[in-house]
Amino acid sequence: MAPTSTAVPPATLTLKSHTSWADAWQRCRAVAPEAFRDDRVLNLWGAAWQADGRALPATSPVDGSPVAGPPRLDGATAHQAVRAALDHHRAWRHVPLDERRARVAATLDALTEHRELLALLLVWEIGKPWRLAQADVDRAIDGVRWYVDGIEPMIADRTPLDGPVSNIASWNYPMSVLVHAVLVQALAGNAVIVKTPTDGGVSCLTLACALAAREGIPVTLVSGSGRELSQALVCAPEIGCVSFVGGRDTGAAVATAVADLGKRHVLEQEGLNTWGIWNHTDWDALSGVIPKLFDYGKQRCTAYPRFVVQRELFDDFLAAYLPAVRTLRVGHPLAVEHPDDPYPQLDFGPLINAAKAKELHDQVAEAIDRGAVPLHRGKLTDARFLPGQDTSAYVQPVTLLNPPPSSPLHHAEPFGPVDTIVLVDTEAELLAAMNASNGALVATLSTDDESTYARLAPQIRAFKVGHGTPRSRGDRDELFGGFGASWRGAFVGGDLLVRAVTQGPAGERLPGNFPEYHLMP
Repeated sequence: MAPTSTAVPPATLTLKSHTSWADAWQRCRAVAPEAFRDDRVLNLWGAAWQADGRALPATSPVDGSPVAGPPRLDGATAHQAVRAALDHHRAWRHVPLDERRARVAATLDALTEHRELLALLLVWEIGKPWRLAQADVDRAIDGVRWYVDGIEPMIADRTPLDGPVSNIASWNYPMSVLVHAVLVQALAGNAVIVKTPTDGGVSCLTLACALAAREGIPVTLVSGSGRELSQALVCAPEIGCVSFVGGRDTGAAVATAVADLGKRHVLEQEGLNTWGIWNHTDWDALSGVIPKLFDYGKQRCTAYPRFVVQRELFDDFLAAYLPAVRTLRVGHPLAVEHPDDPYPQLDFGPLINAAKAKELHDQVAEAIDRGAVPLHRGKLTDARFLPGQDTSAYVQPVTLLNPPPSSPLHHAEPFGPVDTIVLVDTEAELLAAMNASNGALVATLSTDDESTYARLAPQIRAFKVGHGTPRSRGDRDELFGGFGASWRGAFVGGDLLVRAVTQGPAGERLPGNFPEYHLMP
């Protein structure tokens, strides 16, 4: 007689109550009817919400269902919007600081009131798990409050720029990077222009900008292709500063344009952030941090996709790494067993879209075909999904040993849950492997010996280098920048963000990475 199975079948999941896209959309229309129409969002320019532009279809990475797409403007209309923003800038730069601070503070109060709706929009539009979506909103609010409370000494003897600040940012942190920067720029006396990211976040940004505009913040919000709008948002003479966050290819074109024009700029670009292991024994500490490194599927500028490991420590490294990576929780960010259950605790959900997921799958397959060794490949069958949902944007964690030099995974940031490992035998090889991408934003070196860290860390070409702990973009007074091709223009964070978007004394040299000089803070 065959033994009776006692395995419990997995529970059928359902959508958490009151979290559907339809629920979120109706709440947006109720909160900001001036910015949301029946089936589309509007652009904001000339101090009015405009039903212009061609609204493109869009889908949620969470399950492939339709969401609001960006209403894309043409270049001529974008130039009109920029000229109108200059008029707002010329008025706003003369508004007293106390009034600017009061309006920004009122905006933060409004964002706080609608915190959960903003987070829910981030879940649907860019696939963030609830915990990380809330953190994105909270970091924006808390970070700007720090500036509101301490702006006076930062802005002493400084004046706003001659024109508005143009903000072009990637889709992954609409609140804690983009909205945060915009509100600080406005606090410093500048009108601000925001281009919605092409790949997601338009509704979240529309709601945030609507709440700011109600408080009198001079914000312009436009959508469109970067190629068509770049002449207006980057090269127009009315623009006082360009703030860009994105990839190196697009960033290089922007860098060339602003350098030729002599325009103030802040260009944060990608780099291959690396984690080195050399003469290290604290494997429990490393094992504990591995799951955190996969937050949001490594779709962030400070992710660590590359481990550079001393060959004789490789077995110990794997013993710490593999059990940790197998604990990762992936799935639909709103799928629960019962409608009123708490939000699921996930490390990440989908990638930004199905095309990116396919690109990563293809890169992994090609790397293995050319000699990379697969050490771990998660299975989608282990993830948490709703019955029958579209899962084309999901990728489970993958770990590859020695990706071939011909593979993009060897030299570029994958922007997804793919780790690569390179083995080295000497300190020179360690440094060469950690500096593979001509500059990075962050890096970490795990080594037991303080003197070894002190000797090697300055030779790692990253703006921030941690000793056995991950580094991040930072908040409040923590500075941020990059080495090599990972950054162009002024560094930010703390008072440097204010200095980057204001005029100081004649001949001032801002800390940053400029064509004519590199100056650390």
